[in-house]
Amino acid sequence: MRRDEQDAAEPVDRPAHRVRLPGFLPETEVGLGEAIKRTTSRVGIKPCGSCLGRAASLNRWLVFTGRR
Repeated sequence: MRRDEQDAAEPVDRPAHRVRLPGFLPETEVGLGEAIKRTTSRVGIKPCGSCLGRAASLNRWLVFTGRR
């Protein structure tokens, strides 16, 4: 089995990348997937099942925070 196939077969739990946006967010954390989901729903796009899975995946990858 090639290395890239092996990496795809084994999910790795890595901590989310954190980006500080102190002037834009209160003390809560918001994932990238949640931010995209909120934005698209406000412009009238309804989420589907795959959208919810994608949002969860993006939330695990990148989190915006207003605190240290």
